[in-house]
Amino acid sequence: MLKLFTSPSCTSCRKARAWLTKHDITFEERNIMTNPLNTVELRDILAMTENGTDDLISTRSKAFALLDINLETLSLKQLLEFLVINPALIRRPLIVNKTHLQIGYNEDEIRCFLPRSVRRLELLKAQVMAGLI
Repeated sequence: MLKLFTSPSCTSCRKARAWLTKHDITFEERNIMTNPLNTVELRDILAMTENGTDDLISTRSKAFALLDINLETLSLKQLLEFLVINPALIRRPLIVNKTHLQIGYNEDEIRCFLPRSVRRLELLKAQVMAGLI
């Protein structure tokens, strides 16, 4: 099951929701501000990232700027507990299934959540439109 982790004021979250809906992809949405991720969920998501906490944590956010904390000094356990308490620091949307993770909305990358057969048809259509076939 595809999971979409969002927050209400997030424009990228609304774009991701609209894209998934437009492409008839079933998903479960969860507002991480009212229903925060727990440490096990965060650990699982972190394990799927390419760059660890650099991918997951929004260090340029206003919420982060207000905190006087050096993330480098925290153990993994402390960091995960910190994110449970401060979900505004997590980049959004998070789109997750068993094999893929997308952090933030990217129209090209979100296509990985389309069924393989649909991706093949779209590739074929693009090749025909480009005159390659």
